Amino acid sequence: MTKKLWGGRFTGNTDPLMEQFNASIHFDKRLWEVDLRGSKAYAAALARAGIISQDEAAQLIAGLDLVAAEWLANAFVLREGDEDIHSANERRLTELIGPVAGKLHTGRSRNDQIATDTRLWLRGAIEQLRRHLHQLIATTVDRAASEIDYVMPGFTHLQPAQPVRWSHWLLSHVWAWQRDACRLDDLTARVNVMPLGSGALAGNPFAIDRTALAAELGFAEISPNSMDAVSDRDFIAEFLFWATLTMTHLSRLAEDLIIYSSREFGFVTLSDAYSTGSSLMPQKKNPDALELLRGKSGRVMGQMTGLMVVLKGLPATYNKDLQEDKEPLFDAVNTLDGSIQIACGVISTMTVNPLALRAALSPEMLATDLAEYLVRRGAPFREAHHVAGAAVKMAENQGIR
Repeated sequence: MTKKLWGGRFTGNTDPLMEQFNASIHFDKRLWEVDLRGSKAYAAALARAGIISQDEAAQLIAGLDLVAAEWLANAFVLREGDEDIHSANERRLTELIGPVAGKLHTGRSRNDQIATDTRLWLRGAIEQLRRHLHQLIATTVDRAASEIDYVMPGFTHLQPAQPVRWSHWLLSHVWAWQRDACRLDDLTARVNVMPLGSGALAGNPFAIDRTALAAELGFAEISPNSMDAVSDRDFIAEFLFWATLTMTHLSRLAEDLIIYSSREFGFVTLSDAYSTGSSLMPQKKNPDALELLRGKSGRVMGQMTGLMVVLKGLPATYNKDLQEDKEPLFDAVNTLDGSIQIACGVISTMTVNPLALRAALSPEMLATDLAEYLVRRGAPFREAHHVAGAAVKMAENQGIR
């Protein structure tokens, strides 16, 4: 069995069920690349501090490159005892280059290592999500510009309210996504803080140049307090809130389009690429892509709530409860990555029926315009509102428009 990183204090065997319960390798293995990147930078930092020689640093970096090559080739073999991605990578590094691998962890803890890995990984995920979100915004804006002459009913309380442009409705969703994009940019600054060099909780005793290390890893700043640094998961909670709100906005778009694509409305027809049929009823064309967007918003909201419950009662610094941070994060990123692209696909491929939009308009939707006309003629608005409402009621009583 692989020798554990923490095993020196223990003499008894770990319960096999506890081995499984404790392990995170089955989900945190996706951090392999950032874990190796952080380790290479840390090896160089140890050499700059004179803790290891330049030759030893070169051996470590070369060995880490070999480990990376195995991951890239899908040839890395996980072994029994590989608790997490750090244990797995260090175990393989030792197999490849021998005892010098044991110097890599000098002054470093898995506590500051995982905090660094997660921030590095999330930073990359945010960049990809930002690109998808900008594409969704651009696609919808282009569609609004090309269909600006279409007129439709605007709704409040899901009741016809006033005539609006179809493009105005499209852009009402764009502005929500624009706020999402701004929030994503804002939270990125709080993700881009380096905790490496904090040790387990009390800092690094080997005079590691954390500023140089942060620059090498592309971090904008270093964490100022080592105890806070190893336990801080605010950046994940904040990202999950962003993901929840963004999915809420996508869910509202989905709800609108589910209604508008129904036979009763007929405003839009969804592409076959984003629809499915019924196993029983041959005539059905179901808006499954939109229904999944609506449903997955609840999934992401649940991930955010779950993490907040984990965090709320933790004592100071690192606790194993924090291992529960990555699965909701990974799942939320996966969900957002697919959802934003699906929403973009739906919008770019749907067919709008301008005749159905116009047919849904009716004269009583101009009642507000009638009241405003009377205001321009000098009537108080409250009186004008009453007169316009009475005109609508009279028409209804007479069965005319």
